[in-house]
Amino acid sequence: MSDHTENHPAGAAAPAAAVEGVRVRYGAVTALDGVDAEFRGGVTGLLGPNGAGKTTLLSLLSTGRRPDVGTVRVLGEAVRGRAATLRVRERIGVLPQAFGHHPRFTVTEFVEYAAWLRKVPTRERRARVREVLRLVDLERQADQRMGALSGGMLRRAGIAQAMVNRPALVLLDEPTAGLDPAQRVGFRALVRDLGEHTAVVLSTHLAEDVAQVCDHVHVLLDGRMRFTGTAAALCGDRELSGPALEAGYLAVVEQSGVRV
Repeated sequence: MSDHTENHPAGAAAPAAAVEGVRVRYGAVTALDGVDAEFRGGVTGLLGPNGAGKTTLLSLLSTGRRPDVGTVRVLGEAVRGRAATLRVRERIGVLPQAFGHHPRFTVTEFVEYAAWLRKVPTRERRARVREVLRLVDLERQADQRMGALSGGMLRRAGIAQAMVNRPALVLLDEPTAGLDPAQRVGFRALVRDLGEHTAVVLSTHLAEDVAQVCDHVHVLLDGRMRFTGTAAALCGDRELSGPALEAGYLAVVEQSGVRV
């Protein structure tokens, strides 16, 4: 199961994003070591323990940094140079694990600010804000202060700001971290719905998130891609479920020889 790679048929649609041979170092630490990966439509899980390189890979896809070696392509653009980077940023949505917000902003003001940053035309902003607040079921909280939101509602507001520019690619970094079980269930349903309309990359260390939400999965361990395929393939002969996917993931870990 380790280092498994899934082939795509000739003529298949181009991936929403791809990295080829990327290497990233932070001083003496190698965060990514020759990683190849494609991210297509639906929801793709990026599964691995803390420190595996998941956030670094998302930073490449979001144009937040460039690789030391290798190529990054997002929405058909090779991310090189300022012009290409700005074009890509206007077409993606990002929800970091911890995102900044002014606690006295209302939910509407927070999302409107995100729309301004992503250059949503002025005449369209109010309608777009209403659209995404309806999408994430925050219409009743539109005038509530960000600092007063529950953890689950705050994550939903984060999704709203990530979707306000109608992105072709959405990047979610540990989106269920800190949520209680009921909030996690609701958030997973929201992500599944998003995957019906856009390509979503969900970075997580929770096998249950992947089993419940993701069509495809990449397992990243110690800066290297160890598995690429469907969530069902990672489960092997077992029926797709959180425990079965976790067992498949642990088998990949064991075969890789990485300690987690």
